[in-house]
Amino acid sequence: MPHDDRDVSVVVPLAKATPQDAVAAPTEPPDTPEIEAPPLRRVGRGYLLWLMTASFGGSLALMVPLSYSLAVRIDDLAPGHEEQLGYVTGSAQVVYLVLSPLIGLWSDRTRSRLGRRTPFMIGGTLLGTVALVGVALAPSVLLLGLAWVVGMIGWSTTGQAIQNIQADRVPEEQRGRISALTSVMTQIAPVVGIGLAYAVASSTFLVFLLPGVLGAALVVLFPVFKPEGDSRALVHTAGVTLRNMITSYGFNPRKYPDFGWNWLGRFVFFMGLYFNTTFGTFFYAQRLDLPVKEVAGIVAVIGTIGVVAAAGGAIGGGFLSDKLGRRKLFTLIGSAVFVAGAVTEAFAHSLPQLVVGAVLMQFAIAVFGAVDQAIVFAVLPDRAEAGRYLAVVGFAQKIPSAVAPLIAPLVITLGVGAGDEKNYTQLYLIGAVLALVGGLIVKFKIKSVR
Repeated sequence: MPHDDRDVSVVVPLAKATPQDAVAAPTEPPDTPEIEAPPLRRVGRGYLLWLMTASFGGSLALMVPLSYSLAVRIDDLAPGHEEQLGYVTGSAQVVYLVLSPLIGLWSDRTRSRLGRRTPFMIGGTLLGTVALVGVALAPSVLLLGLAWVVGMIGWSTTGQAIQNIQADRVPEEQRGRISALTSVMTQIAPVVGIGLAYAVASSTFLVFLLPGVLGAALVVLFPVFKPEGDSRALVHTAGVTLRNMITSYGFNPRKYPDFGWNWLGRFVFFMGLYFNTTFGTFFYAQRLDLPVKEVAGIVAVIGTIGVVAAAGGAIGGGFLSDKLGRRKLFTLIGSAVFVAGAVTEAFAHSLPQLVVGAVLMQFAIAVFGAVDQAIVFAVLPDRAEAGRYLAVVGFAQKIPSAVAPLIAPLVITLGVGAGDEKNYTQLYLIGAVLALVGGLIVKFKIKSVR
């Protein structure tokens, strides 16, 4: 099938109206929907290249602070108070989680020459870049936290817009590979970004600004070279009512059962994932009989190998699921491999075993995540409202990321006497069971996707 890399454009020339036409016909037919989805068109290599570039840029700007530079800045402002990092990042995550459906709702109803998603992509990028300057210059942890809330809203809105464009534009037969390739970009970006931050570590300002400005430039190149197209013919009313705002936070699982089952499967899978990743540093320290401070190098090595494994898993799963026309099989494979990795880690007491377990888990997470993202696009209740529904899908991952770390401490101390080692074996096995259940839900409960 030849590539069609034309930009989506839905502007239709209007015939010249007469006064009689204006009187005789209503301006909007009674059955006209509020919003229409743009046509799906096969994307070419050029489009994919710029989409991957934007995904890399957005992740670069967001993940470098989360994985490195915020910790450095808080250590400068409040030495010895590492817990402040959790308060800062957690608060920002909660605020964005609450706002994301409203941002998606607004995005779906945006009428502009630039399209529905591009204004949010550019606006989020500008907001995020300015916020990084505020984080770098903040004189206190409180002001730093407020600046990062703005930064999280900005860069997450950018990422959400890039994902929404995929739902708007990419056809079913390409969703697996494109989800895989954009996923790989988001995994590679933090590694490259931390390298950039190290290169300018003598300047706190540049540690934040360099990844941010570079990420912003890479994001903006996407709409410059592959414009989204005018959305004014897609959106017939830009009104956002109180009812719209309230209902944007949920959906009717009876009316959209496949969307509901996929949401539940993702939720359960990610609960298992966060059970097995929250206390990784402490787990490695216990199993290798090392002080926590001496585990950093091991975590870095395992993380680097894990990125390679994740890239292979995402690309392999995504491309094969497109080629074979099978999605659910690969989510189940991802869950099963995750179980193998979690069980390996649960009973590991040597570095080679820990590495094998971690690599299997990273591979599995990438397979499940990339292919299930393609399933999400296929089961959206209304593609015209992709922004709203993809924000709701985000709850299935964000809620476990907040809840699992609260439950996990109870699990590792259950049945453990005072002074005894924490029961990480129990934690990892429960995480394995949850991940498998999540994969089984997706495999056997969704009916409209193979």
